[in-house]
Amino acid sequence: MKTYKCIIIDDEPMAVNWLTDYINELPTLQLVKSYTNPVEALTELTSGNTVDLILLDVNMPFISGIDLSLKIKSKTNKLVFTTAYRDFAYEAFEADADAFLLKPFSLSKFAATITKLFPKPVLRDQAAPVDDFFLAKNSNDALKMVKIRFADVIAIESKQNYVLIHTVSGNILTHMTLREVAAVLKSYPGFEQFQRSFIISKNYIEHIYGNTIKMINGLQITIGDMYRKEFTRFLDTKLLRSRN
Repeated sequence: MKTYKCIIIDDEPMAVNWLTDYINELPTLQLVKSYTNPVEALTELTSGNTVDLILLDVNMPFISGIDLSLKIKSKTNKLVFTTAYRDFAYEAFEADADAFLLKPFSLSKFAATITKLFPKPVLRDQAAPVDDFFLAKNSNDALKMVKIRFADVIAIESKQNYVLIHTVSGNILTHMTLREVAAVLKSYPGFEQFQRSFIISKNYIEHIYGNTIKMINGLQITIGDMYRKEFTRFLDTKLLRSRN
């Protein structure tokens, strides 16, 4: 696995600490050094080797992150501004930053940004990706087939010999069983079954309260006993926990 060398420049030690924790959570990143003094960072980076990523605060003493970025942009492949001030977004754009993260941001937001900046290379012999959509017959019109993108599916609900497909643009009732739909969804990641009557998209979970998952469309699913192990495994991989 390719790793990318990165540097943190932030005058707040606390921000440096949690950024360091975030970096340590991502196997693709390697922290080379962190600076709380932007002038020291400028001096060392000017004469140092090029790195893959610099995470740069904006509001700092002596020299702003915007001004500093203009002097060190040639020393990094990607430059990301991290700041608690939304007003700096336009200046960051003008400085040709690769990304702008508004503090405080989550580990998932940070990871998504890194993935976007450093996408995994596609192998030449890698199998072609599966189609990103499927067709479903509308039960109200036997001749009408509706194109549904996997990415738009919030949940699929069993209705005996039918399934109700909840999507971001509306619901479609089609004559299929939930088992048949599950077979189709195996080729597309991001779906889980935590209850006998529902398959859900993890991307559209709004929150989890006890044994109940609430989706962004208001749909609520209670975790079934036979799916508790899968649900626990899901929480283990997604729940952000303190290191203390």
